[in-house]
Amino acid sequence: MKEHLLIASIYLNPEEDAKGLVQAYGNNGADILLAFDNSTEDTAHEEAIGKLREICNVSEIPVWAAGHVRRLEDVKKLLYAGCAKVILDFSLPEGAGLLKEASQRFGREKLLVSISSAKEFAENQSLLEEYAEMLFCEDSLVGTIKNTAAMPVVARTQAQTLAALQEILEQPQVWGIAGNSIDSQRISLMEIKAHMQDRGIAMRVYGSQIPWSEFKLNDRGLLPVIVQDYQTDEVLMLAYMNEEAFENTLRTGRMTYWSRSRQELWIKGETSGHYQYVKSLRLDCDNDTLLAKVAQIGAACHTGNRSCFYRELMRKEYNDTNPFHVFQNVFDVILDRKAHPKEGSYTNYLFDKGIDKILKKVGEECTEIVIAAKNPDKEEIKYEISDFLYHMMVLMAEKGVTWEEITRELAQR
Repeated sequence: MKEHLLIASIYLNPEEDAKGLVQAYGNNGADILLAFDNSTEDTAHEEAIGKLREICNVSEIPVWAAGHVRRLEDVKKLLYAGCAKVILDFSLPEGAGLLKEASQRFGREKLLVSISSAKEFAENQSLLEEYAEMLFCEDSLVGTIKNTAAMPVVARTQAQTLAALQEILEQPQVWGIAGNSIDSQRISLMEIKAHMQDRGIAMRVYGSQIPWSEFKLNDRGLLPVIVQDYQTDEVLMLAYMNEEAFENTLRTGRMTYWSRSRQELWIKGETSGHYQYVKSLRLDCDNDTLLAKVAQIGAACHTGNRSCFYRELMRKEYNDTNPFHVFQNVFDVILDRKAHPKEGSYTNYLFDKGIDKILKKVGEECTEIVIAAKNPDKEEIKYEISDFLYHMMVLMAEKGVTWEEITRELAQR
């Protein structure tokens, strides 16, 4: 059974930081992010593609692109920027000719076509059916398309009520909806999904592979939940769930607990705004403890600390060799040297000499790795790779690139 999509839209503005909005849509339950480029000049178009690349780097949901797609090169740039699909506009003179060319080059599964009228659809029906995966149109056109073709449709709608949205999604050819009600930050998209799911419309919702009845509860009928940051694995807090809290977590996508002190349901962040958006739930081997990985907004602890476990009782000195921790810790030191220069620091010497010196050192260290690789003793290559990684991180700091951006890029490959 197809899962219907909720598609949130943003407009590319190179001067705005869209990271927060992109993450908010993903946390709120959007399945797709649709990015519109309304630029008319080539210079502005290139800036918009740069912004789109940034958005694809931080978005945890697929990104589709629309607007200013007039040449095959535009389609290529959008896909290479990280977009999952591109929407071609058939109201433009070059739209029909571009579809066949782009479909043959990149595959029809990468393309949607925006249709603005029944006449436009009728005149291009055979071309659309052969070379496009899906149509994008106003909800008023869905009925016309349904009567003449079997193509799936994403409907853009101004409907605001759940009943009106349900009526659109119930049409067999509609695979998803976009519009103001989806873009609004005032409504939980997870609630829309739950409403539709309850009425037999398949949506992308959370479900548990093991029912609550199989969990082993404590003597108060509760299940302890250990909560971790989904990106860093930092332990944030410990709380408890009853069945209602568990089901509400799955239904809303926001971590919900049972307050033992107040004896009531407790949605984390409801009063503070420090919501926890669930990314995964795991059950331990005895079925008596949950591990939740979450996107934490703000602080997890009521004291204002990021984690409730902020008081160190004892510590045995040891070398932390966790790769992410080491890379980030070294990078943080480099960033601190850049912000607060220290006399005699080799790192500050590199920053003072500028980009050409940094690039020269990176190139030299690359050569040293090649030479060391010819030596059967692996100790030398370990040393040279470490030197290279340090200089590479200096280059990252100079160019404003973070480890998070690098790991996201690697994860997408």
